[in-house]
Formats: sequence, C-alpha cells, structure tokens
Amino acid sequence: MQPEVERGVRDAIDALKDRGAQVTPVSLPHTEYAVPAYYLIATAEASSNLARYDGVRYGVRKGGDAGLTDMYRKTRLNGFGKEVKRRILLGTYALSAGYYDAYYGKAQAARTMTKQDFEEAFKEVDLIVTPVTPTPAFKLGEKSEDPLQMYLSDIFTISVNLAGLPAMALPCGFSKTGLPIGLQLIGRPFEEDTILRAARAYELATNWRTKKPNIR
Repeated sequence: MQPEVERGVRDAIDALKDRGAQVTPVSLPHTEYAVPAYYLIATAEASSNLARYDGVRYGVRKGGDAGLTDMYRKTRLNGFGKEVKRRILLGTYALSAGYYDAYYGKAQAARTMTKQDFEEAFKEVDLIVTPVTPTPAFKLGEKSEDPLQMYLSDIFTISVNLAGLPAMALPCGFSKTGLPIGLQLIGRPFEEDTILRAARAYELATNWRTKKPNIR
C-alpha cells in the first residue's frame, strides 16, 4: 500500500472516530489468498458460462454465411475483448482434466476460509474499513500489458466478493498529483443500512465528496 493511500484511509478512520466510532483491529489471515482464489474462480465461471455464448439468442452476431460453425467462430472472435479471452483461456485450463482439484478445488477452499475470517471479525465489529486499492488511480490502460499488476490492484475488494458481503467505496482524499484515493466500508450480510449510515456520517464529517480529481 502506498503511503498516500494509508494516510488517506487513516485520516478517514480518525474522522469516523470523531463521529463516535470505536476502532478495533481485526485479523483476516486468509485474505492473502484472495487474489489467486478469486481469479481462479472468476475465470472458471467465465469459461463455463461463456462457452454457451453463440450470438444466436442475444449479443453480438458475426458471420454465418458459411454456416453455424462459421458464425460461432466469428462471433466469439469479434465479440470478446482481449481480457475476456484471457479469462476464458485461464478458466478453461483451471477446469481441465487433471487440474480441477489442484486449482479450482483449492480456490474454493480458500474462499471458504476467507468467508470464515470475516464471520469471526464481525463478531467483534459492525464494519470493516480498508482502502479500495493499494495505490491512487492509475492512468487508463497503464497496466493493460501487465495483467498480474492489474489484478493485484483488486486485493482489497475481491475478498469481499468471495465472502459474499456488502461493501461500498467513498472518496477519502487525493494523491500529490491530484488522483483519487478510495475508502471501502464492508458490512455483514444484508446489513447495507449500517454501511449507508456510516458512509453518510463520514460524508458529513468531510468535504471530499465535493472535490474533483485532477484528470489532466
């Protein structure tokens, strides 16, 4: 996590404390496995679901002059972007014979442990506060050629998806170059009202919501 991000989030925590919140550290030991687990499960689901996409019932349709096979091939070639194709390939590999247990099965086990970590943490607290990303916003397309670095930017948010929890992002500051820094509030299942109340309290205690990032 970059120092600017940590400073912005800690300032946000202080603002919540000033509004009456009590701060308690919690441990989420298995979230270090969240990135690999998520990108195994997500790519496997993408591969499984998009294997049925043919351009017949909905979405993009290309080709077809030479028959259905031609239409399927051209539709999938032109209808899927580079990142979607990458995820289909990764997911197909993870689900292939001989690799299912080694990859997908272990990812699901990590998902269960991550969910249990959050369940234990929520015995102690009503909300969990994290950054949204470990760095301020990066330039459009800056990490497209390095998908691993791009995926690592999701480290604070994808564990929430794995655990099936509600969460929301709020602006909590800017970097020295004027790029936005985000604060994430995570709540118990079906307790969105708690998140919304805390978010509103934070917005009233600060003025970040009224400021715009430097996009030049």
